[in-house]
Amino acid sequence: MTQATTTPARDRARIAERTLRKDPWWRKPYISPLYSPCLATTCTEGSGFNWIPWLTWLSPAIIIIGGPMGFRLTCYYYRKAYYRAFWRAPAACAVREPHAKYTGETRFPLILQNLHRYFFWIALAFNVILTIDAVTAFRNHDGQWGHMGLGTLVLLVNAALLWVYSLSCHACRHAVGGRLKHFSKHPVRYWMWTQVSKLNATHMQYAWISLVWVLITDLYIRLVASGAITDPRFF
Repeated sequence: MTQATTTPARDRARIAERTLRKDPWWRKPYISPLYSPCLATTCTEGSGFNWIPWLTWLSPAIIIIGGPMGFRLTCYYYRKAYYRAFWRAPAACAVREPHAKYTGETRFPLILQNLHRYFFWIALAFNVILTIDAVTAFRNHDGQWGHMGLGTLVLLVNAALLWVYSLSCHACRHAVGGRLKHFSKHPVRYWMWTQVSKLNATHMQYAWISLVWVLITDLYIRLVASGAITDPRFF
C-alpha cells in the first residue's frame, strides 16, 4: 500500500525579520517637497525622472530649489520684511530713512525683484506637482489605491498651504484683476479679484505657515524614510 503524503497547511510565511527587502521601497509613496520633482539620476526608483547625472554626495534638491526660493525671495511681503530689517528702507512709516539717496528697485540688484511676476507662474507649476505627489501618496508601495497614512495627510496640508500662499500673492491679485478699467464689464474677473483680495489680507501669515510646514513635511518624510519613525496608517 502506498502511503499518502500529508499536504502542509497553507499559512502566511513566517519571517522573523521585519522585511527581507533591501531596497528603500517605503520611499516611493512619499516625496519631500524640497526634492520634487526629482530630476537627478540619483533619485529613488519611481520617485523621479532620472534626467540629470548627479553626484551622490550632493543633494538633487539644488536643481529645483531656485523656483520656489525665487518666488519667496521676491515676494512682496518678504521684501518688506528684509528691506526693513537689513536696509532700513525704511524701518517703519513716519520713521526717517538713514539713506541719503533712494533708488528703489530701479537698479541692480533690487531690480531683480521685478521677476516676481514670473516666479509666480513657476510656483504654480510646483504647486501642481506637489498636489500630484499628495494624491499619489494614497497608493501603497504595491501601487494599490485607497490607502492613507499620516504622511499622506502631511503632504495634503503642505499642498493646500502652498496653494493658499500662492493665490494670496499680490502678483495673483494683479493677474486676475489688473489692467481693468471697468470691473462692471468683467464680473468674473472682478469676483476672482475680490476673493484673492480677501486672501491677500492675511498673506503674511500664509507665507510663514506654508514655509514652516514645508520644512516639517521634509523632516517627517526623512524620518519615515530612514526608519526613525513609523508612518501611522489610517486605512
